[in-house]
Amino acid sequence: MLFIFDSVQDTKSDMPESIYTIFSHLLPKDRLHESESVLAIHSVDETEDLFYSPSLVAEPITTEEVSRLLKVAHEHNVPVTAAGARTGLSGGALAIKGGLALSLRRMNEIIEVDEKNHQAIVQPGVITEVLQNEAQERDLFYAVDPASKGTCTIGGNLAENSGGPRAVKYGVTKDWVLNLEVVLADGSIIQTGANTLKNSTGYNLTGLMVGSEGTLGIITQATLKLLPLPRYQALMLVPFERAADACKSVAEVFQAGVMPSAMEFMEKDAMYLAQTFSNNFDLKLDDRHRAYLLIEVDGFNENELMPQCERILPVVEGNGCGEILFASTAAEQEKLWFLRRRMGEAVKAESIYKEEDTVVPRGCLPELLDVVKRIGEEYGFRSVCYGHAGDGNLHINILKDEMSDEVWSKELPKAITKLFESVVEMGGTLSGEHGIGIVQAPYMSIACSEAQLGVMKSIKDALDPKGILNPGKIFSND
Repeated sequence: MLFIFDSVQDTKSDMPESIYTIFSHLLPKDRLHESESVLAIHSVDETEDLFYSPSLVAEPITTEEVSRLLKVAHEHNVPVTAAGARTGLSGGALAIKGGLALSLRRMNEIIEVDEKNHQAIVQPGVITEVLQNEAQERDLFYAVDPASKGTCTIGGNLAENSGGPRAVKYGVTKDWVLNLEVVLADGSIIQTGANTLKNSTGYNLTGLMVGSEGTLGIITQATLKLLPLPRYQALMLVPFERAADACKSVAEVFQAGVMPSAMEFMEKDAMYLAQTFSNNFDLKLDDRHRAYLLIEVDGFNENELMPQCERILPVVEGNGCGEILFASTAAEQEKLWFLRRRMGEAVKAESIYKEEDTVVPRGCLPELLDVVKRIGEEYGFRSVCYGHAGDGNLHINILKDEMSDEVWSKELPKAITKLFESVVEMGGTLSGEHGIGIVQAPYMSIACSEAQLGVMKSIKDALDPKGILNPGKIFSND
């Protein structure tokens, strides 16, 4: 939902008068907010039950306004946290040090869709699905496909290097970015690259900014790649009595010479929760089945689909799958994707939870799932797992259920530490697409050496020497 506050009557809060007056000359009153109602909206995202209130919310509409706001914030040492739709799952858009919340939702223009060069130039507040639809009308394809695509924004996708189901074939956000316009901490405006497919001119500043969670600069414009639209898809739901067999099938499908456009793993509990949450029980689930693979293949010609499916079938059948459901129509496919995309919301509605966005080499998925369940038994928690199996990216949802607050706060971090240590031993890492933000920051030393963290901190110090940009994120000792 897009929050525009033209009609909000701001009343002075108990924040220091000086903070409002620092910025009051830079934007009209209807785009600078200090009312409790507006601050409350910008105090949360989709991360667990976290709440951090900024002191002020600014809504710029141009790069020049962002530049002026940052220049003044830099002069007065005011923390600045950029945000869009606040659909993140790591707390990256929360103003944990207070200060200025920079809402970029009004910067929501698709400036150009260049059909000749297969590029789109967009502002950060553009909703991802809006860009996808705009491209599709021109027979073009923007494949970055987060579960929250109907509400999340391009700016947030860039900040967290978002992925989604189709990343297995088409890559994550970083793979679609040619050039960025970025406002630095002192208000300087730079271009990170060029609107070309190849660029070896100096350091890769574009790659540096994507995934930096607003800690190095504020992205105000992006040039993104587009591809010709693959118009045809086939989708199959494959049930397994053993979750390990579903996981084992993942790497074997690729070994059979198939490149699915999506390959999702879903535990039985995830399917049940999604059905209950959406009140949609059209799909009849068999209690014998412990896990499912949702496998999609695509192509430019309908005749390309069946050969791919024929190579997949012997693999999943060889691993003991049950009766496969083929979604032959667009409506049937949409029903299956609807359930998959509701799983995050469904888990959140079930219980207080923590979601770990682990990623391992896909051949290690059976081992990862086994580790999750063994650690759950040891520490007494229930987990619901689903995710982008083709990428080895498993979303591990740890439910609080009846666990005491003391155990939740003191013992669970030990379990998560043990989980991440196992993930790293498998050659994996802490986050595949949700970023580090607040919730994963305490575990960064598990995945990154002291030297690696030192390089990251040196880059942060060079670009943001006063530490005003999204402070407290990524590095736990900020």
